[in-house]
Amino acid sequence: MLVKKWMTKDVITVDAGEPLQQAINLMKERMVQLLPVLKEGQLVGVISDGDIKKASAEGAAKLDVQDLLYHTYKKKIRDVMTKDPVTVPIDYTVDEAAQVLLSRKVSGAPVVDHKGRLAGIITRSDIFKVLISLTAAGARGIQFGFHVRDKPGAAKELIDIIRVYGGRTASVLSSYEDAPPGHRSVFIRTFSLDRAKLPQVIKELKEKATILFMVDHRENKREIFE
Repeated sequence: MLVKKWMTKDVITVDAGEPLQQAINLMKERMVQLLPVLKEGQLVGVISDGDIKKASAEGAAKLDVQDLLYHTYKKKIRDVMTKDPVTVPIDYTVDEAAQVLLSRKVSGAPVVDHKGRLAGIITRSDIFKVLISLTAAGARGIQFGFHVRDKPGAAKELIDIIRVYGGRTASVLSSYEDAPPGHRSVFIRTFSLDRAKLPQVIKELKEKATILFMVDHRENKREIFE
């Protein structure tokens, strides 16, 4: 999944020469925490609520309230912004973008095209939306976690059992993270499963794999097996 499909395209920007108060007002009005900063149309920085708080804290240590307000009023965005900001190329995948945000310890970053022009912005909230989409969390239903042998068709065997009992598969995720040697973790979300027959479903699934958990999001019930 590419960043360009999930980024926010209608980006709110500010100019480096505008008063700092302009950025403060925009953040409050639009309920955002990060604004790309432009100079003559080119990306030159970002300003975040953290930058503003840091600038205010530095002034608060030296000034009284009236002086602090004046101090903030006369400052320009360029005086407070983060220069040379972390950016994400538009052709990155969402997981690559997530790695950038995590490693650089930022909550969001401008997305730039091949010429370095601002194309959008990607934030942790956008990545959360991707996670919800990938796992089909909106479908609610029932989610199972398994350790299966790392062999072709292992996940299909589980899906086939679920299908016999009316279950429709909404998502299947697989990972080697925390799986025993020779195994992999598989997570299946299904809906329309006949809940009256759930004990039998679990019994048959256990014959094919090690079941880790079962969470029924509709009924808010969960069983942790390991």
